[in-house]
Amino acid sequence: MRIAVIHGEVGAGAGRDEQDVLTQVDFVSRGLAALGHEPVAVPASLNLEAVARTLTDLQPAIVFNLVETLAGKGSLIHIVPALLDVLKIPYTGAGTEAMLLTSNKLIAKRWLAATGLPTPAWFTASEMREEFRIEGPWLIKSVWEHASIGLDEDSVFFGADRKRLLAEMDTRCEALGGACLAEAYIDGREFNLSLLAGEGGPEVLPPAEIRFDSYPPGKVRVVGYRSKWEEGTFEFANTPRTFQFPAQDAPLLSQLKELARTCWKIFALQGYARVDFRVDGTGRPWILEVNANPCLSPDAGFSAATLRAGLTFPDVLCRIINKGK
Repeated sequence: MRIAVIHGEVGAGAGRDEQDVLTQVDFVSRGLAALGHEPVAVPASLNLEAVARTLTDLQPAIVFNLVETLAGKGSLIHIVPALLDVLKIPYTGAGTEAMLLTSNKLIAKRWLAATGLPTPAWFTASEMREEFRIEGPWLIKSVWEHASIGLDEDSVFFGADRKRLLAEMDTRCEALGGACLAEAYIDGREFNLSLLAGEGGPEVLPPAEIRFDSYPPGKVRVVGYRSKWEEGTFEFANTPRTFQFPAQDAPLLSQLKELARTCWKIFALQGYARVDFRVDGTGRPWILEVNANPCLSPDAGFSAATLRAGLTFPDVLCRIINKGK
């Protein structure tokens, strides 16, 4: 069948994080072709009328949604699913509402907290009331942008007072996509749990941990932009992913899996997803983010988890397209 592989248009001068979607388009398209489908890449811009016209002319059986940004803005990630809803064209992954709920980190954290799930404390500049207790460390991050945009070790502030935090948030806001928050920094282990639709509900793929073993004392442990995108940096070379755990981690891994399944349920996710965690020194897990359309590049964490589970990429694509059926 004909499948439109839709993605955000990549402009000249785009960073590695934006360019990566083209790698995903190629990888997904080759996988779909191997299954006997006819993939057609469709770049999407803010000219939604043109996008709608292209899709109407193409008449795909389904759209494989790889849109992460529109016009370079993560805050517009839910626009394409909304357009597809209007056009009544089926598409892969999360629906419009789930995409909006998970992509806005403030909404996601409020949703998690309201359902009793553990997520680090947070505040925005507008919520910084005089009676608010400032106890560090705090990490300043984007409300909308993913792929660790604007996030590195200098995003973490130890012992900062109210005035300093407000000033840093104001200074960094534009580079963080126009909206940011301060989140309690959890100094501990970092885990990624990928989920894939299955016949009996979501399958939690083998848990992965991002290790900081070679980090010297005093170096802040964050999986930032350099860790993900800047080859040749210390951070890129020294944040390896592992799927091997000692026996004593079994109860923790079981807890993380259950939390990941709960996230899938409360956000009504579909197809595939990834939940990122930090585990503090006491062994308590904290949900950092819920990603409704994680990267599908061959070197990304989701693909690594599927390989660890013994799945081929065509197998994965079938389950994403059929939402587990």
